[in-house]
Amino acid sequence: MSTPPEVTYERALELLDKKLRELEDGQLSLDDSLKAYGEAKRYLKLCHERLEAARSRIEVRGEAAAPTAAEADAPF
Repeated sequence: MSTPPEVTYERALELLDKKLRELEDGQLSLDDSLKAYGEAKRYLKLCHERLEAARSRIEVRGEAAAPTAAEADAPF
């Protein structure tokens, strides 16, 4: 199962939580447990990627918005 790129962080987190609950219930067969584990890993990776992308955008915008030393010392 491939995760579509348009899956949001929030949706991936919901799906990850669902897979983890299925695993914790202990009602899955070994094959189904392995499948759920693989899916949970994909959702976790997607969450991590989305957070890293957001962090990068914040850092870039923060750097662009930060005043230079000359601007910080300039009177209004």
